[in-house]
Amino acid sequence: MAIEVRIPTILRQYTDGAKAVEGSGSTLAELISDLETRHPGLKDRLVEGDALRRFVNVYLNDEDVRFLGGLQTTVDDGDAVTVLPAVAGG
Repeated sequence: MAIEVRIPTILRQYTDGAKAVEGSGSTLAELISDLETRHPGLKDRLVEGDALRRFVNVYLNDEDVRFLGGLQTTVDDGDAVTVLPAVAGG
């Protein structure tokens, strides 16, 4: 069983239009690296240096990964990861 990653519309150009893709890894960082092998360019939109980009929110089973351990958050088969761009406005 793999980990499902839900992709926002703005990033679907990297997944050939797929709303969700599957990957594997034991941490969020490993999962993102695994996705990069099949969807080049995706990692650069999610990660800057050794942290998630400031305006990208990532949720693991509805929990914000910034409060779980960031890129070192443990992920397991069957988990659902949701990527959401931050929305700003006034």
